[in-house]
Amino acid sequence: MKNIKDKIAFLGQPLVDEILEEGSIQEVPKSTEILRKDQYIKVIPFVIDGLVKVMSRFEERELLLYYIQPKESCVMSFSSGLYNKPSKVYAITEEDSTLLLLPVQKVNEWIKKYPKLNDLFYQQYNTRYTDLLVSIEHILINKMDKRLYDYLKEKARVTSNNEIKLTHSQIANELGTVREVISRVLKKLEIEELIKISPNTIEVL
Repeated sequence: MKNIKDKIAFLGQPLVDEILEEGSIQEVPKSTEILRKDQYIKVIPFVIDGLVKVMSRFEERELLLYYIQPKESCVMSFSSGLYNKPSKVYAITEEDSTLLLLPVQKVNEWIKKYPKLNDLFYQQYNTRYTDLLVSIEHILINKMDKRLYDYLKEKARVTSNNEIKLTHSQIANELGTVREVISRVLKKLEIEELIKISPNTIEVL
């Protein structure tokens, strides 16, 4: 409990007390879907430890939108929950994660009562808007080699690990392409000495 108090202390003690009283803590294993597309939102996740990725699906293609790191929440869940709309995205834990689940009705009260929580979500909106613009730029302008290399660097950054354990198919799913393209471009990046490919690992150099 102390670890959780420390992680949300920046919100101020009165709000922290209410959050700990009304919210619930959940330990979620890696690769667990915590939010489904078209699901109505009852609780908004706040990441205490671990990492969550937010994805979108267009017909048969998937696309990674952004990561939710510790001390961050999901603005898409916040928006859908606030207006009682079905979610347009889905979210999966990238690592074993500790989540603080905040009831939507209480969050609606808290953002009016506590300016720091309102500021947090505004900051998150700004960050996610920038993330989405970068994603659009990658898709429309950048070639796949730059998209893939930037994706690998970002994955290494958010996980604090330069050794990435993903299959070519998993990477293709997150970048909205096919495995054959990813395999070909990974080989190109290895020749350029930007990465090193092992049987089960891709190392960002």
